This record gives sequence, C-alpha cells and structure tokens, in this order.
Amino acid sequence: MFIAVLTLEFSLPGCVSLKEKRQRMGGLHERFGRNPAVAVCESGQHDRLEASEWTFVVTGNERQKVESLCSEIEDKLQRTVDGRVSKVSLDML
Repeated sequence: MFIAVLTLEFSLPGCVSLKEKRQRMGGLHERFGRNPAVAVCESGQHDRLEASEWTFVVTGNERQKVESLCSEIEDKLQRTVDGRVSKVSLDML
C-alpha cells in the first residue's frame, strides 16, 4: 500500500470575503472526494481571505498510480481554481 500526502497552498488575490473565498475554492470536496482513493480537506489558512491550503491523501497499491493521481489533481487545480498555486508539497509515506 502506498500513501501520498499532497498539500497545495493557494494565493487568492483580491478576495474580500469568506463567501468569495468559498466560491473561488468551491467544489473541491465534490470533485475529488468521489474517488475512493482520495481524501480531501481544507487544512490551513482558515483565517486569511487571500489564501487557502488544501491537503489530499491519496492511496493505492502501486506507487506509479498514486503519483499519477497526485499529478492529475495538481494539474486540474492549476487549471480550475480562481487563484494561483503558491506552494506544493508531496510526501510519500
């Protein structure tokens, strides 16, 4: 069993309310939580409007598949989130 912990920090320039932050980051649970190999949560930056941190735990029987899924998640977030990724951390357990 392989486990990866993928953490991404986002910069949300110009975000002025919690409602706007949720709209800009919205849907991550629904998009990625459907996959039984992925757990997702907002893991940091709760008190800042112009930043957000999300962590994804990815599991699988093959290291290559786990790494590939992490790469897919990162690529999709880069394209779909209304903000920019400021930091990415990937830890294999």
